[in-house]
Formats: sequence, structure tokens, C-alpha cells
Amino acid sequence: MTGNIEKSHDLQTSHEDAGFEYGAELPRAEVDALVGPAVVEFGTSWCGFCRGARPIIAAALGAHPEVRHFKFEDGPGRPLGRSFKVKLWPTLIFLRDGAEMARVVRPNSQIEIHEALGKIHD
Repeated sequence: MTGNIEKSHDLQTSHEDAGFEYGAELPRAEVDALVGPAVVEFGTSWCGFCRGARPIIAAALGAHPEVRHFKFEDGPGRPLGRSFKVKLWPTLIFLRDGAEMARVVRPNSQIEIHEALGKIHD
């Protein structure tokens, strides 16, 4: 993780976190500068789909503690979500060294998350 992200934001969550809190967004350049595997999740705390997917996401990512998980509050006019062309919540973007390798929108099962995780591992 880049030093700027570590110092300026505490939005990385543990996979066991059952909360619905989403952090404020970062500039796209900081997300693009991430090193290694990471998952960027876009949603809101009040979104029913986000709440419903929370246990699925937590369980799937919990099996991969080496993958950093970032949660960003999204909505109209939010530049980071727009730069990733997010249209529905939750949207999970799977990154390797800052490049999008896969995405899952409104996950219904751990299987689709595990398949996407396979695309960001070495």
C-alpha cells in the first residue's frame, strides 16, 4: 500500500468487519498506485443490496487475508465511482497493481467473488 493511503485514510477494512461503513473516496491516482492485489468496493450504508451482500463479501474475502479490501461511499457526482463507471451497488473492483482485472456487481454467491479473486492472484 502506498504511504499516502496509509497516512491519509483508514478505509481499509478487515474481512471480519460486519459493519456497513464506507469511507470517503481517494483520488483515482492513489487507487491506481496500489501495489499487489486489492478489492475496491463501492456502495452505501443504506443500500439494501449492499447490506444483503455484506455476509457474502465478508466470507469470500475472509478466505483471502492477503487481499486488501477498501470500501468507498458512492453516489452521484462522486469522481472515483464515476471513473470506474459504477452504476449499481455494491460493485467490487478487483485490482492487481492498480489495474482492474475483474469486477462483480451485486454478488449473489461467494463463487463469483472467488472467481474474480483468482484473476488478481499471482
